[in-house]
Amino acid sequence: MHPRTIIVMGVSGVGKTSVALGLTAHFDGIYIEADDLHPPENVKAMSEGTPLTDEMRAPWLKSVAQAIADEHRKVKDRTVVATCSALKRQYRDVIRATLPDAHFVFLTADKDLITSRMSAREGHYMPVSLLESQLATLEPLAEDEAHTEVDVSGTPDEVTSRAIKTLSS
Repeated sequence: MHPRTIIVMGVSGVGKTSVALGLTAHFDGIYIEADDLHPPENVKAMSEGTPLTDEMRAPWLKSVAQAIADEHRKVKDRTVVATCSALKRQYRDVIRATLPDAHFVFLTADKDLITSRMSAREGHYMPVSLLESQLATLEPLAEDEAHTEVDVSGTPDEVTSRAIKTLSS
């Protein structure tokens, strides 16, 4: 039995969207892209290379949790898969306050691989220059946070298959 609420998390460039879309298809779920829920001032700051503060993230995190909860209310028996960086424990706690059953799929990779992927993508507002601040902000998940860790080396299909395997066991 897989979790009802899956949050695909990690720093920018690890492939959250690709994996989340794969999980959504596999579990016949509903997909939410948390980046789409950022207010315009957050997107502007990030696109200018300015890291978000905790104060800037707080309303966004609440809207992510609320969007997932709203989907669960609409369709009770489907899995909701969302992307969200969720780098700090306090950010994950905001989500878990609304969604105590949330299971985090933590995508990991070495810095060189992430940098390479970020440099190759087009049309994303998050510049490579913010990777350092994201890595510095990242807090490991604790035992009391439902999660699995998935290494993202390999193709998107290989990574998604690894994530499915960990969620289905």
